[in-house]
Parts: sequence; C-alpha cells; structure tokens
Amino acid sequence: NEAGEQYDIHLRSEAPYRNSQEALALLTVPSSKGGTVAMSNLVKMEPNEGPAAINRANRRRQVTITANPAPGLGESVIQDAINAIVMKQNLPADYEVGPTGRSKELKKAGIAFVTAFGMAFIFMYLILAAQFESWIHPFTILLALPLTLPFALLSLLLFEQSLNIFSVLGILVLFGMVKKNGILQIDHTIQLRSGGMNRLEAILQANKDRLRPILMTTLAFVAGMIPLMFAKGVGAAFNNATAGVIIGGQTLSLLLTLLATPVFYSIFDDIITFRSRRAARRAAAAPVDIAPEPIL
Repeated sequence: NEAGEQYDIHLRSEAPYRNSQEALALLTVPSSKGGTVAMSNLVKMEPNEGPAAINRANRRRQVTITANPAPGLGESVIQDAINAIVMKQNLPADYEVGPTGRSKELKKAGIAFVTAFGMAFIFMYLILAAQFESWIHPFTILLALPLTLPFALLSLLLFEQSLNIFSVLGILVLFGMVKKNGILQIDHTIQLRSGGMNRLEAILQANKDRLRPILMTTLAFVAGMIPLMFAKGVGAAFNNATAGVIIGGQTLSLLLTLLATPVFYSIFDDIITFRSRRAARRAAAAPVDIAPEPIL
C-alpha cells in the first residue's frame, strides 16, 4: 500500500536459484514442528513435460474454447452442438462443461428475460383489471399476445436472423404494441355498451372507430424500425435483430390480433352472462323463510 493505492507484488527467486534441480532442492518450506525443511527431504524431482500456463476457475483447471459463430447461427445452437460432442466423449465424472464469458451472460440473460416476461404479464393483468374494474376483460387483451409469438419467430426465418437477447427484447416490445391495440378496442366497446348499444353492434362499431388509430400507430412504429433494420456498421447486427422481430411480427400479426380480440371479448362476455343467469336462477329457486307473525 502506497499513497492510498494498492499494488500486487509477486516474489520470485533469482535466476541462479530457480534454473537448476540442485538449486530447487535447496529451497526450504516451514515445518509444523518448527524450523524449516529442505525440499529435497519432501519431494522427488524428475524431468517431465507440462503446460506452459495453467488457467483455473474456482481453483480448478479449465480449458477455454473460443469460436466465432457462422452467419445465421446463434450462440445457443453452438452451445447445444458442443454439449452433444462432449457427451459422446464419455468423460470422467470430475470433468465439467459450461459456458463462460458472453455465452454465460447470454444464459443468465435468458433466465432474466423469462422472469421479466412473467412479471410483465402479472403487472399488465393487474393494471388492466384496475382500469376495466374486471378480472375477466384483462384476459381478453392478454390472450392476443401469444398469437404474435409464431409470427415473431417466422420473421426471424424470413430475415435470416437468430433468436438472441436482442430479438427477445424486440418480442417484448412487440407484446406492448399488441396489448395497446387490444386496450383501444375493448375500452371503446365497453363505452359503447354502457351507452345502451347491444354487444354485436358495439363490437363492430368499436372496431370501425379504432381501426384508423391502430393502423396509424402501427405504421408509424414499423416505419421507425426500418432504419434500424437496414443499419450497417459496428453493432448493427444488434439493431437488426430487434427491428426485424418488431417489423415482421407486427406486420404479420396485425390482422389476426384485430380479429382475435373481439372474438375473445365475445366468448368471455358469453361466459359472464351465463354465470349471471345461472346465479339468478339459483337465487329465484331458493326457498324463502318467512318468519311467523307474533301473537299479541
């Protein structure tokens, strides 16, 4: 320690005392009974071959394999291929294989994204339940989100991209856009029904009224992703992966989600109506206890 700074110091014997077997035999080590003991009394020195450098992780020797992925292949595919090759080697039980560096961080990020998706669905459901004052209507909106996932994966194939952390981030943004479109439809439908319009007319009128703003926001959002999709230079692959999922997923799933959300709303409304009628019939069929009049 010097002037508030800490410096690592590695001690090494002088050259005459470390370049011959006789000099190494004169080295001493502390003894548990006191004093020092010469190395020649403890070890047997023989010439042999060994690695020039030993790398360790958690005090265990490690061998690191690095490679650059070929175009169109993701790191997850490479890791699966390496694991398959290692399994065929029938290595002893004390050997372990695992990712490190960016591959390790990619695995951790995948687990974190799964947690983020779960938490996002929970928070979206609670917020929508508070907005619509219902525990059913949020399902109407959130059920449209899984329908966009196949189109997002299809866009990866169309643009020859891989599933990585940046494309998963694009899927998360895509879910937000689809949810917003569903909110516009369902909220306007509920407002029209509260004004006295029947369900079918309210659904058709709400879709007609909200089609224009949905198309405007969708086209504007997709147009904003086009520069990222065709970006070149350092780090452009990350932007391409995010933009490709959004452009392809939003464009391909737009019509399906616009049709699926009203259908889900109609189905859940039928369930609510059926349960309300059954509860009313049970209440009407229940016996009524009439208290006898008091005798004066």
